Amino acid sequence: MSGLHVVVVTGLSGAGRSTALRVLEDLDFFCVDNLPPSLAPALLETLSADAVARGVGLGIDVRTGGLLEGVSGVLDSLASSGHQVEVLFLDCADEILVRRFSESRRPHKLAPGGELWEAIQTERARLAKLRARATHVVDTTRLNVHDLRRVIVEFIERGSLGARMVTRVVSFGFKYGIPTDADLVFDLRHLPNPYFEPALRPQSGLDPVVAKFVLDAPATQEFYADIRQLLLNALPRYEKEGKSYLTIALGCTGGRHRSVATAEALAAELRSLGRETAVAHRDVERVKA
Repeated sequence: MSGLHVVVVTGLSGAGRSTALRVLEDLDFFCVDNLPPSLAPALLETLSADAVARGVGLGIDVRTGGLLEGVSGVLDSLASSGHQVEVLFLDCADEILVRRFSESRRPHKLAPGGELWEAIQTERARLAKLRARATHVVDTTRLNVHDLRRVIVEFIERGSLGARMVTRVVSFGFKYGIPTDADLVFDLRHLPNPYFEPALRPQSGLDPVVAKFVLDAPATQEFYADIRQLLLNALPRYEKEGKSYLTIALGCTGGRHRSVATAEALAAELRSLGRETAVAHRDVERVKA
């Protein structure tokens, strides 16, 4: 049985445990919240046999009750079975936790009738052993959900090779509207237009002669270089923020010539840089009115 990457997500209520588990799910981890620790070995054995996940995220908090006492022994057993076990502990300043519960109007698990300060101290005491064996402690006092997502992604992806973000390059025509899912939009309507060349008008940017006309133009080469440099700077930052998908939209007037040729060239270059890239041409087959 091959070992799995097991991340135990624990910490104080209100410190971001649910958010961390959602991030792990986005990173292809199989996540289970509040699973009795004694059931973890059977779960990992099943997942290892089926190879259905990149790793396993186990959410553990004070709801586990008296079963918390057995957590350390279970984690030691998992590690001795060949699994890579890490404990991610989410901490936060007491006053911030009080504020978060007050703003959300959610009851604390240990204080259904109030007394938040006392409940937080009780929870700290019950989780002390887990915090002591944490491999990574994140203080979320000054983090918003986006900051926490970035921290979790960096924690999981540390030392990994290659990009996980999927990039999609889409060509479109402005006359039909900008794609609603576009993250970045580039306007190519200022570039030389094959539409005004009678021999090229019936063809599209997928035809080599049209692609050469568009891509060899000095104006295109200059603008393409600008787009390329911007993306080389921006894409790693999108990944660092934990973005899973990025859509780059390239538009010309009708979405048939300039945008298509440039989208094909850009997608090919991104693939050559090792990025998982898909390309689509939304309007290339539209019939002119």
